Amino acid sequence: MPAETMVLGTRGSELALWQSKFIQSKLSTLFPSITIKLRIIKTLGDKILDSPLSKIGDKGLFTKEIEKALLDGTIDIAVHSLKDIPTQVPDGLMIGAITEREDVRDVFIAHPDKPHIKISSLPSGAKVATGSLRRKCQLMHHRPDLEIIDIRGNLNTRMKRLEESDWDGMILAKAGVMRLGWEERIAEVIPFEVMLPAVGQGALGIEIRSRDDGVRKKVGTLHDDSTAVGVMGERALLRTLEGGCQIPIGAYGRKTNGKFRLDALIGSLDGKRIVKGHITGSPSDSVTLGVQLAEQLIERGGKEILDSIRTAGQEPLSPEA
Repeated sequence: MPAETMVLGTRGSELALWQSKFIQSKLSTLFPSITIKLRIIKTLGDKILDSPLSKIGDKGLFTKEIEKALLDGTIDIAVHSLKDIPTQVPDGLMIGAITEREDVRDVFIAHPDKPHIKISSLPSGAKVATGSLRRKCQLMHHRPDLEIIDIRGNLNTRMKRLEESDWDGMILAKAGVMRLGWEERIAEVIPFEVMLPAVGQGALGIEIRSRDDGVRKKVGTLHDDSTAVGVMGERALLRTLEGGCQIPIGAYGRKTNGKFRLDALIGSLDGKRIVKGHITGSPSDSVTLGVQLAEQLIERGGKEILDSIRTAGQEPLSPEA
């Protein structure tokens, strides 16, 4: 009987490869008779680096080409940062597992030659880089006197650009920074009161073909129920708001003291208007609660923010990367 082989599709950045090799190692340990090979696939988001994510205008910037490979059978599983997976997965595919979440918060990475420790200590007019409208909105709301620099590229590229720049720092997801072993570069872990994370931030999503029961059972061994409760509530909220990287939306869902709690916000592009809210309930109702909180935010002023952004030509298309 021939040995079983599985092909894992991944982007080629150092972080994407770390994540995919992490899943490869986990599955190889659990199923030593299976050979798991990596296949690097370049996505549209990897190819277009000279435009802000909010301007590219395409769904699944970091997933579409990988999902096509899944559907045509070129690969068997795909590993994504969950925040890159659109809330509507293509027909024939499904998220087979959601891994245990890393720290969901964002972090401030100060320029190595500048002594600033926290965002609050930055002088007026300081330059802070980010490629995310969500981060830009919340940062401008917190510190409207800062200058925001748009930045694209993988984490290695961003670190190099920071070191070669006159910027004071940049904002990244803590999970990616930790996974690459760069924790010593973190100047501040930004509290939730200042910045809510992206939907799904810190978790990995393993995408598979929905009819592939054998693969589903194998990747299902890596599924973390507690994380799934939180992120499915977040994704339900995002889906209801029809938001993406063109809309500043932050959310954080988690189980605490036996209950599910979801905090979320919708913000204007300039950070001047932010509508926040939270909801609690049974963990088994996280999806329903996500929908309910989205509706509450819309009623409390979120609709006006969303309408103004869409009127300005910022259509909601794809998840934040």
